[in-house]
Amino acid sequence: MKWFRVPRDIVFGWGSLEYLKGLKGSRAIIVTDPGLVAAGVVDQVAAYLKEAGLETTVFSECEPDPPRGVVEKGAQVMKEFGPDWIIGVGGGSAIDAAKVMWMFYEYPDMTWDQAFEIFNVPPLRNKAKFIAVATTSGTGSEVTCAAVITNKEVTPTFKQVVASFEITPDIAVTDPELASKMPPMVTAATGMDALVHAIESFTSIAASEVDKALDVRAIKLLFRSLPKAVADGRNQVAREDVSTASLMAAMAFTNSFLGIVHSLAHQLGTQYGLPHGMANSIMLPYVVRFNSVAAGELYEEIANELKLDYSNTRDAVTKFIEAIYQLQQDTGLPHTIKEAGVDEKAFEADLDNLAANAMNDICVFNNPRVPTIEDMKKLYRAAFNTMAQ
Repeated sequence: MKWFRVPRDIVFGWGSLEYLKGLKGSRAIIVTDPGLVAAGVVDQVAAYLKEAGLETTVFSECEPDPPRGVVEKGAQVMKEFGPDWIIGVGGGSAIDAAKVMWMFYEYPDMTWDQAFEIFNVPPLRNKAKFIAVATTSGTGSEVTCAAVITNKEVTPTFKQVVASFEITPDIAVTDPELASKMPPMVTAATGMDALVHAIESFTSIAASEVDKALDVRAIKLLFRSLPKAVADGRNQVAREDVSTASLMAAMAFTNSFLGIVHSLAHQLGTQYGLPHGMANSIMLPYVVRFNSVAAGELYEEIANELKLDYSNTRDAVTKFIEAIYQLQQDTGLPHTIKEAGVDEKAFEADLDNLAANAMNDICVFNNPRVPTIEDMKKLYRAAFNTMAQ
């Protein structure tokens, strides 16, 4: 038996933020980050909620790779304010943090260990419902059943995933007009994150034909329009394409799940502060080559959809990897971990922990090829300063 679960309502397209003007309720908390407050986005959201007649408050202390402490603080603010709507506004970090705050708001006695048990979140929506407003085009958190939280209370720090369809937002708002304000490098990194979502979803052992249909279209849109959106943020058509592709890929992977590109990238983010989409982009070609033993025909399908010129399955994988490198080049993203600024001595010292944490990451389980810890080390080393061959 298969399923396809996404938010009840998905509102998308230029200017779709106005949906909030018709919201029914009494109190809403906006969970966001300081940058979006400074940019005026939060004021815009609050104005629409006021027009809808809701009393609002703002928790704006979210940060990249949200730590447990921020989540606990936000949940306490919710407890004191008593909202019936939680509005997560931002990229994946703010929305992920808001999802887990919601869980602790409804179940204050729940422990972190319980939270990280797969699909262990008890029924929500007893106190509040959740709206996710995406301000980037890449993370897909606005429609997914997952939230990534960083444990900074240990050394080395590492990311953990809360996974449950209970934390899937009730309503997702994906407005490319908000994303059009992103700097070019953020556009590039988040767009590559969306591409990795689509590719890993397409090759997941849990993927259905419904998921794959969304993935293929998302991949084509991103190869076509991401370089244009990076080059000219005012290009409304390109922005719409990238936003829609991100949404479609996220709708797919919340049902099919991801693979070891994410497992490996999560550790690069926590250890070295690499933006998540950039880390995904770096690891992608090396994982494609590794996975091609088990998923070569699937990569060939993608190569065919992209109209790449190839002679056989092996050549299709090579041409697909070359296309990924070209997309990195066109969007100004680094090809290797070293090029991203990571020190080689520090990397070698960290390698064992990086590989061990990657092996313990939830995304390993649906990868088309089962890796060993030695495989993870080899993938990291290949991605450090070489090009996949």
